[in-house]
Amino acid sequence: MKLSDFDFDLPEDLIATRPAKPRSSARLLLAEGDRISDRHVYDLPEILRAGDRLILNDTKVIPARLTGTRHRQSAQGPVSAQIEVTLLAPQADGRWSALVKPLRKVKDGEEIVFPGGLSAVIEAREGGQAQVRFSLTGEDFDAALAEAGAMPLPPYIAAKRPADERDREDYQTVWAARKGAVAAPTASLHFDEPLLEALRARGVEFTHVTLHVGAGTFLPVKADNIADHKMHAEWGEITERAAAEIEMTRAAGGRIIPVGTTALRLIETAGQGGAIAPWVGETDIFITPGFRFRIADGLMTNFHLPKSTLMMLVSALMGPERIRAIYDHAIAERYRFFSYGDSSLLLP
Repeated sequence: MKLSDFDFDLPEDLIATRPAKPRSSARLLLAEGDRISDRHVYDLPEILRAGDRLILNDTKVIPARLTGTRHRQSAQGPVSAQIEVTLLAPQADGRWSALVKPLRKVKDGEEIVFPGGLSAVIEAREGGQAQVRFSLTGEDFDAALAEAGAMPLPPYIAAKRPADERDREDYQTVWAARKGAVAAPTASLHFDEPLLEALRARGVEFTHVTLHVGAGTFLPVKADNIADHKMHAEWGEITERAAAEIEMTRAAGGRIIPVGTTALRLIETAGQGGAIAPWVGETDIFITPGFRFRIADGLMTNFHLPKSTLMMLVSALMGPERIRAIYDHAIAERYRFFSYGDSSLLLP
């Protein structure tokens, strides 16, 4: 299939820059087969069945965007430049891979100084990324990052406004536990404690898995033939307990519904043999139309960017023609799009 098959026109004013308050008051497009209805996230206890299991990604977003200063001595005297560093992933040798802007203004061996007593040395640059080593490690690094860093909002929000203190809560799920993501599993942002309690009372069950969402989730697809696209890899884990819970629900006839594309990609990675077993590692699974879903019975997800890998994923789940009709309805009814936008529940 061609990249243009996943394009659509989105009015600029439908891109949300702040989330709904309270979280569960966001609108929910319910697509069940050929039927579409307009609901709210707080209706989920009426929509889901006792015995259904929601798969929740418990990754925790770190304040990965840092703004610092590079100082350099020149013939004319000291020269400084403001440098933005967005952390991507920790490396086994203690360094971090990072996006550095502007990369051309730093050299290997140079130091960037951030607020709060944190600094980093550029140790290598390759492929548009840098390898940086920070002056602090462990809990000292975590504390300094919490002080100096900002939440790494998606580019389409960051272009409209800077991250602020509200984003530290808004861009984090209420069950976030395992630090490592540089983007939120955004479908999960719609859940609050009252909704979770109502779902438990309904008999809906929960399983936590981990997929550390990387900045690659925002990378554009450049290949015209989508089969030529190279998917980014992200680290994930399904514990023995999580695998057992999923298999128990499947055996009892309950539905497995991941909340977010990250949870779906993880369980489908681990379940391509037809059953879920404990799993840990990196996944670069690329789900496009024609993919055979073996574990997921549906998906709760926000509305995605045109021509993105996530548009391809939801097209694979519902069918390309069906997903076009769903998105046409969402635009006509003025649903709010992307990370801080409204949500959908897709049940093939």
